Amino acid sequence: MNEDKSPLHPAWRQWLAENLALGVSAEDVQQTLVQAGVDPALAREEITAVGQHPYFKAALQVARHFGWLESLMDVYSELRARDGGRELEVREGISPEEFFRRYFLGHRPVVLRGLMADWPAMKRWSLPYFRERFGTVEVEVMVGRDANPEHAAEQDRHRARMPFSDFLSQLETAGETNDIYMVPRNDNWGREGLAPLRDDLRAPAGLIDPSLRPEQLTLLLGPAGTVTPLHHDNMNILLGQVMGRKHVRLVPSFERHRVYPHRGTFSHVDAAEPDLAAHPLFAEATVLEAVLEPGDMVFLPVGWWHWVKALDVSASVTFHHFLVPGGNTHLDAPF
Repeated sequence: MNEDKSPLHPAWRQWLAENLALGVSAEDVQQTLVQAGVDPALAREEITAVGQHPYFKAALQVARHFGWLESLMDVYSELRARDGGRELEVREGISPEEFFRRYFLGHRPVVLRGLMADWPAMKRWSLPYFRERFGTVEVEVMVGRDANPEHAAEQDRHRARMPFSDFLSQLETAGETNDIYMVPRNDNWGREGLAPLRDDLRAPAGLIDPSLRPEQLTLLLGPAGTVTPLHHDNMNILLGQVMGRKHVRLVPSFERHRVYPHRGTFSHVDAAEPDLAAHPLFAEATVLEAVLEPGDMVFLPVGWWHWVKALDVSASVTFHHFLVPGGNTHLDAPF
């Protein structure tokens, strides 16, 4: 069949080739097409045509390569599970040497306690404090998030500037909502008016660069109910919880094929209520979770998938300039 004259919609033809390349049987593919209203004879003809196309044969070779990689990752996941990989470790009093050896270089997440006890922020930070000290400073926040399911990936569409006091008023009256949020991708730390906030922080000794320059950390501030959908970062992150609580769920980087990647660093899966009919492989994913209390830090290794929901009005700080020989490790993802 001349593919340019095929009566089958291009989206279905792409779906057909993708599923056959991934190993779905011709019978199952045909059944799905017929159930979608495609004539059985046309479905059989298209399946035959796809199998003979040289582009599909090349795609099949690529799919076999990725299948081998996924199989290797499954083995790695099983080995890590036997080595405590199904629990999110919680540590207190850990030395920098052990942190870098077991967690940073070991590519393991961990909740760290006791590293924020000397932060002035733990006693000072509150909405009244922010208003009194920084109310007139202009800040950048994200607004109108609820109307756009892709708000996390399309942040430029939701950027707004306002006096910090106006944003604080919204936090005080918003209740539980995901509509407004001060997310990491902003220039707030670099604005002179908020510079004194950095004096309320302390870099965890031996772990993070103590200079705390504006480009080395980020501030997250929002109401209860803010959700950061399942995604991964392209560098190692240390998140410190200052105000309120956050519920975090993590999935290993090496289980990427179980989270249905979307737009590169995001996932199609709603980690709060996963639809296992639409995303059945997520049922096999290793999901680690914890509720971060004020004073808790969580290490998020590069490439690890994480979902975060604020349970209260919440303020968090993230760091990514680690004092590891050779510097931080970055993921140079092609897409």
